[in-house]
Amino acid sequence: MNDGKTGEQDRIQSIERGFAVLLAFDSERRNPSLTDIANATGLSRPAVRRILLTLQHLGYVQPTGGSHWELTPRVLTIGQHFTTSSAVVAVSEPHMGRLVEETQESASLSAMDGSDVVYLARVPAKRVLNINATAGTRVPAHATSMGRVLLAAAPAEFVEDYLANPGLQPLTPHTITNPDQFRKTLTRVRDQGWSLVSEEREIGLIAASAPIYNHAGHVVAALSSSTSTGRMSPARVERDLVPVLVRIADEISNELGA
Repeated sequence: MNDGKTGEQDRIQSIERGFAVLLAFDSERRNPSLTDIANATGLSRPAVRRILLTLQHLGYVQPTGGSHWELTPRVLTIGQHFTTSSAVVAVSEPHMGRLVEETQESASLSAMDGSDVVYLARVPAKRVLNINATAGTRVPAHATSMGRVLLAAAPAEFVEDYLANPGLQPLTPHTITNPDQFRKTLTRVRDQGWSLVSEEREIGLIAASAPIYNHAGHVVAALSSSTSTGRMSPARVERDLVPVLVRIADEISNELGA
Protein backbone atom coordinates (compact mmCIF):
# COMPACT_ATOMS: atom_id res chain seq x y z
CA MET A 1 0.00 0.00 0.00
CA ASN A 2 1.22 3.49 -0.84
CA ASP A 3 0.98 5.60 2.33
CA GLY A 4 2.05 8.76 0.53
CA LYS A 5 5.55 8.63 2.03
CA THR A 6 8.65 8.23 -0.09
CA GLY A 7 11.97 6.74 0.80
CA GLU A 8 15.36 8.06 -0.22
CA GLN A 9 15.50 5.49 -3.04
CA ASP A 10 12.37 7.03 -4.57
CA ARG A 11 13.80 10.54 -4.82
CA ILE A 12 16.00 12.05 -7.52
CA GLN A 13 18.91 13.63 -5.69
CA SER A 14 19.97 15.84 -8.57
CA ILE A 15 16.53 17.55 -8.58
CA GLU A 16 16.72 18.08 -4.81
CA ARG A 17 20.13 19.67 -5.25
CA GLY A 18 18.91 21.85 -8.11
CA PHE A 19 16.09 23.26 -6.00
CA ALA A 20 18.50 23.75 -3.07
CA VAL A 21 20.64 25.94 -5.31
CA LEU A 22 17.64 27.93 -6.56
CA LEU A 23 16.43 28.48 -3.00
CA ALA A 24 19.88 29.73 -1.97
CA PHE A 25 19.02 32.97 -3.79
CA ASP A 26 17.18 35.12 -1.24
CA SER A 27 17.09 38.64 0.18
CA GLU A 28 20.48 38.11 1.81
CA ARG A 29 22.01 36.48 -1.26
CA ARG A 30 20.66 38.37 -4.26
CA ASN A 31 23.91 38.09 -6.21
CA PRO A 32 25.79 35.21 -4.55
CA SER A 33 29.10 33.77 -5.61
CA LEU A 34 29.61 30.08 -6.27
CA THR A 35 31.24 29.82 -2.85
CA ASP A 36 28.28 31.56 -1.18
CA ILE A 37 25.88 29.03 -2.69
CA ALA A 38 28.11 26.11 -1.76
CA ASN A 39 28.21 27.32 1.85
CA ALA A 40 24.43 27.86 1.94
CA THR A 41 23.57 24.44 0.49
CA GLY A 42 26.36 22.27 1.87
CA LEU A 43 27.16 21.13 -1.66
CA SER A 44 30.65 21.04 -3.13
CA ARG A 45 31.81 23.85 -5.40
CA PRO A 46 32.08 21.54 -8.44
CA ALA A 47 28.51 20.28 -7.85
CA VAL A 48 27.19 23.84 -7.47
CA ARG A 49 28.99 24.88 -10.65
CA ARG A 50 27.41 22.06 -12.67
CA ILE A 51 23.96 22.86 -11.31
CA LEU A 52 24.34 26.57 -12.05
CA LEU A 53 25.44 25.85 -15.61
CA THR A 54 22.42 23.57 -16.06
CA LEU A 55 20.07 26.23 -14.65
CA GLN A 56 21.73 28.79 -16.92
CA HIS A 57 21.07 26.54 -19.91
CA LEU A 58 17.41 26.34 -18.85
CA GLY A 59 17.25 30.12 -18.47
CA TYR A 60 16.70 30.38 -14.70
CA VAL A 61 20.04 31.94 -13.66
CA GLN A 62 22.74 33.99 -15.31
CA PRO A 63 26.34 34.93 -14.41
CA THR A 64 27.07 38.51 -13.45
CA GLY A 65 30.84 38.38 -13.46
CA GLY A 66 33.40 37.58 -10.82
CA SER A 67 31.91 34.13 -10.26
CA HIS A 68 28.65 35.69 -9.07
CA TRP A 69 25.17 34.69 -10.22
CA GLU A 70 21.63 36.04 -10.23
CA LEU A 71 18.14 34.73 -10.94
CA THR A 72 16.42 35.61 -14.19
CA PRO A 73 12.77 36.65 -14.60
CA ARG A 74 12.00 33.14 -15.87
CA VAL A 75 11.81 31.86 -12.28
CA LEU A 76 8.61 33.89 -11.90
CA THR A 77 6.86 31.53 -14.31
CA ILE A 78 7.06 28.74 -11.71
CA GLY A 79 4.88 30.72 -9.30
CA GLN A 80 2.71 31.95 -12.16
CA HIS A 81 1.89 28.37 -13.12
CA PHE A 82 0.68 27.76 -9.58
CA THR A 83 -1.55 30.82 -9.40
CA THR A 84 -3.09 30.15 -12.82
CA SER A 85 -3.75 26.48 -12.03
CA SER A 86 -4.91 26.88 -8.42
CA ALA A 87 -8.68 26.83 -8.05
CA VAL A 88 -8.42 28.50 -4.64
CA VAL A 89 -6.52 31.49 -6.02
CA ALA A 90 -8.67 31.77 -9.15
CA VAL A 91 -11.91 31.68 -7.17
CA SER A 92 -10.67 33.94 -4.37
CA GLU A 93 -9.16 36.85 -6.27
CA PRO A 94 -12.44 38.50 -7.41
CA HIS A 95 -13.80 38.19 -3.87
CA MET A 96 -10.58 39.69 -2.47
CA GLY A 97 -11.11 42.74 -4.66
CA ARG A 98 -14.60 43.10 -3.25
CA LEU A 99 -13.26 42.72 0.30
CA VAL A 100 -10.90 45.63 -0.34
CA GLU A 101 -13.75 47.72 -1.79
CA GLU A 102 -16.02 47.09 1.19
CA THR A 103 -13.40 47.56 3.93
CA GLN A 104 -10.84 49.89 2.28
CA GLU A 105 -8.18 47.61 3.76
CA SER A 106 -5.75 45.18 2.11
CA ALA A 107 -6.74 41.57 1.50
CA SER A 108 -4.48 38.53 1.43
CA LEU A 109 -4.83 34.83 0.71
CA SER A 110 -2.42 32.35 2.26
CA ALA A 111 -1.75 28.68 2.95
CA MET A 112 0.60 26.65 5.13
CA ASP A 113 3.86 25.42 3.63
CA GLY A 114 5.80 23.47 6.21
CA SER A 115 5.93 25.61 9.33
CA ASP A 116 5.46 28.90 7.45
CA VAL A 117 2.50 30.78 6.04
CA VAL A 118 2.94 31.60 2.36
CA TYR A 119 1.04 34.40 0.64
CA LEU A 120 -0.77 33.03 -2.43
CA ALA A 121 -2.28 36.36 -3.51
CA ARG A 122 -2.61 39.89 -2.22
CA VAL A 123 -4.80 42.86 -3.15
CA PRO A 124 -3.51 46.06 -1.50
CA ALA A 125 -5.68 48.99 -0.51
CA LYS A 126 -4.78 52.41 -1.83
CA ARG A 127 -3.98 53.66 1.64
CA VAL A 128 -2.54 51.08 3.98
CA LEU A 129 0.34 50.35 6.29
CA ASN A 130 3.04 49.47 3.83
CA ILE A 131 4.16 45.93 4.60
CA ASN A 132 6.34 44.00 2.21
CA ALA A 133 4.03 41.12 1.35
CA THR A 134 3.60 39.77 -2.15
CA ALA A 135 2.71 36.34 -3.49
CA GLY A 136 5.40 33.96 -2.27
CA THR A 137 6.23 35.92 0.89
CA ARG A 138 6.71 33.59 3.87
CA VAL A 139 5.91 34.59 7.45
CA PRO A 140 5.89 32.71 10.78
CA ALA A 141 2.52 31.09 11.37
CA HIS A 142 2.20 31.62 15.11
CA ALA A 143 2.37 35.43 15.02
CA THR A 144 -0.16 35.99 12.23
CA SER A 145 -3.93 35.78 12.11
CA MET A 146 -3.63 33.72 8.92
CA GLY A 147 -1.30 31.24 10.56
CA ARG A 148 -3.56 30.82 13.57
CA VAL A 149 -6.57 30.07 11.37
CA LEU A 150 -4.52 27.46 9.53
CA LEU A 151 -2.95 25.99 12.68
CA ALA A 152 -6.37 25.82 14.36
CA ALA A 153 -7.47 23.52 11.55
CA ALA A 154 -4.29 21.42 11.56
CA PRO A 155 -3.95 18.04 13.32
CA ALA A 156 -2.94 18.28 16.98
CA GLU A 157 0.37 16.50 16.30
CA PHE A 158 1.27 19.11 13.69
CA VAL A 159 0.64 21.90 16.20
CA GLU A 160 2.75 20.14 18.83
CA ASP A 161 5.57 19.69 16.32
CA TYR A 162 5.32 23.40 15.53
CA LEU A 163 5.52 24.31 19.22
CA ALA A 164 8.69 22.22 19.49
CA ASN A 165 10.27 23.45 16.25
CA PRO A 166 10.39 26.27 15.23
CA GLY A 167 8.58 27.22 18.43
CA LEU A 168 6.90 30.47 19.43
CA GLN A 169 9.67 32.90 18.59
CA PRO A 170 8.99 36.47 19.82
CA LEU A 171 8.79 38.91 16.91
CA THR A 172 7.54 41.84 19.00
CA PRO A 173 6.92 42.34 22.73
CA HIS A 174 3.28 41.36 22.08
CA THR A 175 3.92 37.95 20.50
CA ILE A 176 2.38 35.03 22.40
CA THR A 177 5.26 32.77 23.41
CA ASN A 178 3.61 30.60 26.08
CA PRO A 179 2.58 27.21 24.59
CA ASP A 180 -0.43 26.76 26.89
CA GLN A 181 -1.71 30.25 26.09
CA PHE A 182 -1.18 29.58 22.40
CA ARG A 183 -3.14 26.31 22.52
CA LYS A 184 -6.03 28.16 24.21
CA THR A 185 -5.86 30.83 21.52
CA LEU A 186 -6.15 28.20 18.79
CA THR A 187 -9.15 26.68 20.55
CA ARG A 188 -10.84 30.10 20.60
CA VAL A 189 -10.05 30.60 16.90
CA ARG A 190 -11.50 27.19 16.12
CA ASP A 191 -14.66 27.89 18.09
CA GLN A 192 -15.37 31.39 16.76
CA GLY A 193 -14.28 30.75 13.19
CA TRP A 194 -11.85 33.65 12.80
CA SER A 195 -8.65 35.09 14.24
CA LEU A 196 -7.49 38.58 15.15
CA VAL A 197 -3.85 39.45 15.83
CA SER A 198 -2.60 42.87 16.85
CA GLU A 199 1.09 43.84 16.73
CA GLU A 200 2.41 40.32 17.29
CA ARG A 201 4.22 40.07 13.97
CA GLU A 202 5.00 43.75 13.47
CA ILE A 203 4.40 46.84 15.57
CA GLY A 204 1.50 48.84 14.15
CA LEU A 205 0.06 45.95 12.13
CA ILE A 206 -3.33 44.45 12.93
CA ALA A 207 -5.04 41.74 10.91
CA ALA A 208 -8.02 39.41 11.00
CA SER A 209 -8.39 36.13 9.11
CA ALA A 210 -11.07 33.58 8.35
CA PRO A 211 -10.75 30.03 6.97
CA ILE A 212 -11.60 28.94 3.45
CA TYR A 213 -12.94 25.41 3.01
CA ASN A 214 -12.90 23.13 -0.02
CA HIS A 215 -15.60 20.71 -1.18
CA ALA A 216 -14.43 18.10 1.33
CA GLY A 217 -14.79 20.50 4.25
CA HIS A 218 -11.04 20.91 4.75
CA VAL A 219 -9.43 24.28 5.43
CA VAL A 220 -7.28 24.96 2.37
CA ALA A 221 -6.45 28.64 2.83
CA ALA A 222 -6.95 31.70 5.00
CA LEU A 223 -8.44 35.00 3.87
CA SER A 224 -7.04 38.01 5.69
CA SER A 225 -7.73 41.73 5.96
CA SER A 226 -5.00 43.92 7.41
CA THR A 227 -4.79 47.48 8.62
CA SER A 228 -2.80 49.63 11.03
CA THR A 229 -3.42 50.25 14.71
CA GLY A 230 -3.36 53.95 13.86
CA ARG A 231 -6.43 53.49 11.67
CA MET A 232 -8.43 50.94 13.63
CA SER A 233 -8.46 49.48 17.12
CA PRO A 234 -8.78 45.72 17.65
CA ALA A 235 -12.31 46.28 18.96
CA ARG A 236 -13.30 48.17 15.82
CA VAL A 237 -11.71 45.51 13.59
CA GLU A 238 -13.77 42.87 15.37
CA ARG A 239 -16.94 44.93 15.12
CA ASP A 240 -16.71 46.34 11.59
CA LEU A 241 -14.24 44.29 9.61
CA VAL A 242 -14.57 40.70 10.85
CA PRO A 243 -18.23 40.23 9.81
CA VAL A 244 -17.43 41.31 6.24
CA LEU A 245 -14.32 39.12 6.18
CA VAL A 246 -16.16 36.02 7.43
CA ARG A 247 -19.03 36.56 4.98
CA ILE A 248 -16.72 36.81 1.99
CA ALA A 249 -14.62 33.83 3.16
CA ASP A 250 -17.86 31.82 3.36
CA GLU A 251 -18.79 32.91 -0.16
CA ILE A 252 -15.41 31.70 -1.45
CA SER A 253 -15.85 28.38 0.39
CA ASN A 254 -19.32 27.97 -1.11
CA GLU A 255 -17.96 28.59 -4.57
CA LEU A 256 -15.33 25.91 -3.95
CA GLY A 257 -18.12 23.49 -3.07
CA ALA A 258 -17.95 23.56 0.70
